[in-house]
Amino acid sequence: MYARRRRTYFAMMGGCIGLFVLAWGVVRLWSVPVAVGMCLVAMVIPPVAAMVANRRGPDDRWWDDPSGDPKSDEWWDELDGKRHRH
Repeated sequence: MYARRRRTYFAMMGGCIGLFVLAWGVVRLWSVPVAVGMCLVAMVIPPVAAMVANRRGPDDRWWDDPSGDPKSDEWWDELDGKRHRH
């Protein structure tokens, strides 16, 4: 799951950079309004890419990860009905 989200993030960010470079390197020679439109589209991509990269899937069980604080983990395990035998 992580590798797929990471590839998607980098593909989206590469597309964003590509839009900026293409807009001001090539397209502006024919049409400045189109180049500005391309930049406006490219502006939206980074926040969307961040949301895609940080999205949790249904198989990601992040709520079960231990926090690192033994007392807190023991308390949450008790609330969830899990019993640890020491």
